[in-house]
Amino acid sequence: MLDLAYLDKIAEYFASGDLAFDFENGDEARRQMILEYLEKLMDLADQADELATKLIFKGGVLGSLVSAQK
Repeated sequence: MLDLAYLDKIAEYFASGDLAFDFENGDEARRQMILEYLEKLMDLADQADELATKLIFKGGVLGSLVSAQK
């Protein structure tokens, strides 16, 4: 379920300019699909940020991690 290679592919697609090219040269349906994809990805990023914060601070996990590094 946690496929970092796929996230790397998405990051490369963005960084390479290919997504921007696809958007600029796509028909209206393709542009709409790209915008919906980006909106969903931003929603997931917000959700991931919230979840990471809860996981890190739940039960003093952050304190445990800092103590373990000393």
